[in-house]
Amino acid sequence: MWCTPQGNLIDAGDDWDEWKEILRLAEVDKDARVHDARHTAATLLLEQGVDIRVIQAILGHSQLAATKRYTHVTETPVIEATARMGRALFDG
Repeated sequence: MWCTPQGNLIDAGDDWDEWKEILRLAEVDKDARVHDARHTAATLLLEQGVDIRVIQAILGHSQLAATKRYTHVTETPVIEATARMGRALFDG
């Protein structure tokens, strides 16, 4: 359930229509769901080095396991982590 700043309920259809308009204006061709945006946001936060417990709080998850399902490790942080490990071992 989502509310307006005035406390009125937001109709699910209105929310969906607004989301589709945002995608159209952003020229996103994929038929993405609002839920997909939560996964994207969680993954982007993780890639920026935000602690997973902070991401958990932002997403409103009570269990860390739920947050872990929302975050996806991409190639970028893996490459950065291995580079840091190489520097720690060999540049020390």
